[in-house]
Amino acid sequence: MTTSFVQQLHQEHQECDQAFAEAEVAALKGRLDAAKEPVEKCIHLNRRHFEIEETLLFPAFEAATGSQGGPTQVMRMEHEQMKALLQRMETAFHEGDLTQLARVGETLMILMQQHNLKEENMLYPMMDQVLAPQREKLIEELKNYPR
Repeated sequence: MTTSFVQQLHQEHQECDQAFAEAEVAALKGRLDAAKEPVEKCIHLNRRHFEIEETLLFPAFEAATGSQGGPTQVMRMEHEQMKALLQRMETAFHEGDLTQLARVGETLMILMQQHNLKEENMLYPMMDQVLAPQREKLIEELKNYPR
């Protein structure tokens, strides 16, 4: 059975969400040392996911459709917003400000949920159709993307 972009990338979203939840729990406990690993994992997994989409998947989709506007442009703009929030989370963590970390995290979670719904319900199904001939190769590259 062939894996779809919807299935594979939904799994990626779940990994990012799980890492975020672990970071949030650690931050809410108020212990900076306990938050270090989960916060770093959350930031890393989200940045990796954005990079995969922006360097591997979006260019393939844009080449196949002949368009760099539309859904990938919107997703890139939202990625930039979330990258800025990840940077603010990282800064808050390094400054030892768990309150700010939690505040920024709340905003990030809302954006991530809205963003993921758009990707999973609109963009990924479009990618499954448009990139069908390349899907297996691209998903293999995605799975082998450096962790």
